[in-house]
Amino acid sequence: MEPMTRRSFLTLSLRLATVMGLGASAAPALADALERIVRGRAPTLWLQGQCCSGCSVSLLDSEPVGADALLTRDIALAFHQTLSGATGHQAVETVDRAIAAGGFLLVVEGSVPMDMPQACFFGEEAFGSQLLRAARAAKAVVAVGTCATSGGIPAAEGNPTGAISVPEFLRRSGLSVPCISIPGCPAHPDWIVGTLTHVLGFGLPPLDDRGRPKAFFDKLVHDQCPRFADYEREVFAEKFSDDGCLFRLGCAGPITKADCNLRLWNGGTSSCIKAGAPCIGCAWEGFAAKRDFPFYLKNGQLQPKPKGHA
Repeated sequence: MEPMTRRSFLTLSLRLATVMGLGASAAPALADALERIVRGRAPTLWLQGQCCSGCSVSLLDSEPVGADALLTRDIALAFHQTLSGATGHQAVETVDRAIAAGGFLLVVEGSVPMDMPQACFFGEEAFGSQLLRAARAAKAVVAVGTCATSGGIPAAEGNPTGAISVPEFLRRSGLSVPCISIPGCPAHPDWIVGTLTHVLGFGLPPLDDRGRPKAFFDKLVHDQCPRFADYEREVFAEKFSDDGCLFRLGCAGPITKADCNLRLWNGGTSSCIKAGAPCIGCAWEGFAAKRDFPFYLKNGQLQPKPKGHA
């Protein structure tokens, strides 16, 4: 693997500064933050609760730094159970050593099963207990993905585990460690890498009232929609192959804050709406929470308002 030069750092940092709205003058500080990651001076511990590992898979699609370089060179990853080569007691000992050393950024993917601790264990320890130990030793907690930020699918109505979000778990536990929420099912790799880099270079980024970085979650998907003009003219699609606004097919863009339509996915290729599918609101705090909130609707019915949500 070729070494990353200072020029490479600055190029990547300029891109991050641009997408985060910091301006070109912030690039050197971001470069220093990236270098701190590379040199292992900012270890990252990644723990997983109730989740599908989709956010980890999304992170592997990081651009312009590829997955191999990101995980072996650019992030001092103390442990990640999906990607770890260690298993059994070796994996447990690795995590325990990292927690004992402290001073790491704690990334948490997945929700916490409050009413059924036995639903999620790591070694002989319930996930909730492990999370508490790690959060107490961490510089900051970054909840990644909708399962971690608001409960997501594991916390859906009727679930038997009593799953709750990471911020709610920390609040109930009385911990005041800084916590950043990066929703999405999955979260975009730019949201993850950009947030970690900002924390290292500048401290906590500007956050909204739900703890989300404003650089990524300050505007509605609807307001940045490539079909917004169709909405204004009341030209609505009645089936997925139609031109026009997708609201009547269940688009949740009017209630979801994320920059998907501007950032695009899969290396800047496309987004749900650009590909002809309605936004399903995966970055919205009410995603999958209620039985009467379907991802897609039939026969042009208007999307129902979930109970308890604006």
